[in-house]
Amino acid sequence: MRNVTAALLILVILTVGVAWAQEAGDPSIGDDFYPWLGNGGYDVAHYLIDLDVSDDLISLDGFVEIEATATQDLSSFNLDFVGMTVDSITLNGVEATFERTGGELTITPAEALAEGEAFTLRVAYYGVPGEDDDGRALDFSGGWYTYETGVLVAGEPDGARGWFPCNDHPLDKATFSFKISVPAGYEVAANGELTAEYIENDRMTYEWEMRDVMATYLATVNIQDFEVRTDESVGGVPIRNYFPAALADDGEATFARQAEMIDFFETVFGEYPFEMYGVVVADTELGFALETQTMTLFGSDVITSKSWGDTSNESVIAHELAHQWFGNKVSLATWRDLWLNEGFATYAQILWDEYNDGRAEVNRVVKLYYTSLKSSAIPPEMAAPGNPPESYLFNQSVYVRGALTLHALRLQVGDEAFFKILREWTQRYGYTNATTQNLIDLAVEISGDEGVRDLMDAWLYQVALPDIPQMQLFGDAP
Repeated sequence: MRNVTAALLILVILTVGVAWAQEAGDPSIGDDFYPWLGNGGYDVAHYLIDLDVSDDLISLDGFVEIEATATQDLSSFNLDFVGMTVDSITLNGVEATFERTGGELTITPAEALAEGEAFTLRVAYYGVPGEDDDGRALDFSGGWYTYETGVLVAGEPDGARGWFPCNDHPLDKATFSFKISVPAGYEVAANGELTAEYIENDRMTYEWEMRDVMATYLATVNIQDFEVRTDESVGGVPIRNYFPAALADDGEATFARQAEMIDFFETVFGEYPFEMYGVVVADTELGFALETQTMTLFGSDVITSKSWGDTSNESVIAHELAHQWFGNKVSLATWRDLWLNEGFATYAQILWDEYNDGRAEVNRVVKLYYTSLKSSAIPPEMAAPGNPPESYLFNQSVYVRGALTLHALRLQVGDEAFFKILREWTQRYGYTNATTQNLIDLAVEISGDEGVRDLMDAWLYQVALPDIPQMQLFGDAP
């Protein structure tokens, strides 16, 4: 009987050991819009991205060091990575095996990781960034884009995985270091602070440090013949702008009010959240801008054109700056809540108009936005900004109706409570992630008005356009 008990005990131990050894990290972080983005089982603390870019700026040799902690027992785990060729992977200095399926890079360490264990992963790779596994160009969805005179990186929502292996979802924010080597004559602009630059064998190397946590889609590397112009806000925020050399004077004029914008937004949103700010302007027309953290990306059309459609360039500049608070400091927990980024940034444009021209201008713009929404026959699946269609996430309602949601909230709770909500939002959820429900709960908490829940539900989740009775604006709500 004693031998049978011993045998059973051994069997239990072996069974538990097998179960533990088979705990693989989830290949999805759980975003219902982008289930292929992000991974479970670990938390990244820091990325070191070391790139040696070819003389023609087409290909690169890459090395990424990831410092992370296992959040469960791990026999294997995934990174997001598409295209290029993985040369080798080591974990804590020991070679690890790996395999690739689509955009998933699955890593199996020589010894399983225990929950709570810190580890260092090093991935060496090479090839042409911004291409899929079959060598087809991903355009801007690949993150890395080479144009006639340089390189830009714009990674929202899933482009980071096109140029470096990562946990590509805003839920896993980390600090970043960049070491980028390019042919002499080119400069590199990236996130954070330029900490070193040196030349060796006709190659220039630039090192940048992003010391505050950042979502992967906000990481950027820009290579070009830039001219740097500097400024500083009254509040002491350093500004460095990277312009194409031929457009530097016009660029400085275009962005002349950036410092003033920072000072104003600090009064309504709270202290500017990072060490510095600035822009990088690629010498190619883009037709869009991206709020890459501390170094917003624009195309040359922001300088050469007076406006983008009905929106002035100054308004677009204010929009992108506001994202440093809304989207960058406070990040999405799920891409379904994109309006928390774009609605806030669009409303920041209205606040900038108010700063310049008073409340009458706010009323004019709000009426214009409202009329536009009412007359544009937005398809029902796009109407509710809190529940946008997966296939058309970046739609007009997310931006414009998202902004009107905030104005409706302001009118209901009053200016004192409204601006307290904005400042508390960036303070309470700063450098972390938040949801629409977090915002609703905060608005009720600060205003003491339970009616805010119905108001936000109508604006964010119902198809019918609600009324704004305080402004005599009436939509199609029942």
